[in-house]
Order: sequence, then C-alpha cells, then structure tokens
Amino acid sequence: MKRILFPIALLFFSSTAFTQTFMHGAGLTVLVGSAKGGDVSVGEGLTYFPRFNFLENETLSLSVGIPVTLGVTASYNTTYDGYGDYSASSVGFVVNAPLMINLNTGRGSTKENESRYGFSLGAGFGYHHGDFITAESDGYNDYKTSTSTSTFGPAGSAAFRIGVGRMHRNIEIRGSFMKGISKDKASIYGIGALFNF
Repeated sequence: MKRILFPIALLFFSSTAFTQTFMHGAGLTVLVGSAKGGDVSVGEGLTYFPRFNFLENETLSLSVGIPVTLGVTASYNTTYDGYGDYSASSVGFVVNAPLMINLNTGRGSTKENESRYGFSLGAGFGYHHGDFITAESDGYNDYKTSTSTSTFGPAGSAAFRIGVGRMHRNIEIRGSFMKGISKDKASIYGIGALFNF
C-alpha cells in the first residue's frame, strides 16, 4: 500500500506549487442547533470567510480558513404538565467559528481557475456559542429554561460554486456541520450563501 501511496503523493506535490494566495467571501448563513435534552434553536447571521491557499495547481487547491458567522438565535417551547402551560423562549447572540482545511476544485479554487462550476470539501475543528432551551427539574416539576452555552468540536463542510462575472468570482452554496464535545453535546447544522470576491 505504501508503494502505491508514495508515488501518488510525490506526483501531486511535484505538480503543485506552494503558495500563499488570499481569497475571501461574505454572505448569510442560517444555523440550526440542538443541545442534549434541549429543543431546536435557529439562528441567522452574517458570515465572512477568509482563506489562504497553501497548495494549488491548475485544477485544485488546499486551503485553510475560518468561516466566521455572527448573528442572533431564537427558540421557543411550551409544555403542559397537567396543572398548566409552561413556556420558555430564548433570543441570544450566536457565534460560529470553525478552523477548516478545504480541498477546492474548479471555480473559486484559485484566482486563475475560470471553470463554470466548482466544489469544496472541508474538515476541521470549531467553536460555537449560542442559546438553547433545555429541560431542567427542581425535584418536583420538570420545566424548560434558556441556557447560553459554548462548545467545541469537529466540523465538516461541503460547497458548490457557480461562476459569476469575470475572473474567479462566484456564488457559493455551503452546508456545514459541527458536533460539540462538551457536556450538552450540541449538534450545529448550517446552510449559507456567499459571494466570493
């Protein structure tokens, strides 16, 4: 197996130039999250995605970047325990900032690539802060409460790019996922649309 992988890696790196090309984009992202024992929380925010291509050739690139989303999150829950209705609502601030390594191909992979379409797959590790409604108990009654929490965890993303205008500019439709590893085990899903300059 090593005899096969080494020539492939050598071929890739010999046809690839080390670079430090800066690329970036901005747009809107919707984040949907749920914490362990909690309800779904929806947030919307502005995303800015700077990245550096550190390896690239004519058809693809490897980049490192941080797609930072800042916005607001909201959730609402009503429960009935036989004695009455109990409701909880939450409106808060949301931050999502994963450090991602992306494999890019086609449009948007480099400043020289003028293909009509492009794709990107990424993996990394992220930080998320948001508000969730979680289940609590005081020993007598179960109730819902708003909890502001921060979590870290592995992240992944996939994107489809469509070329617009001249050069490398494109519109990117991006999906993302992050799994928190803190005690609330939050799962964060994202869908966004960005314009890459």
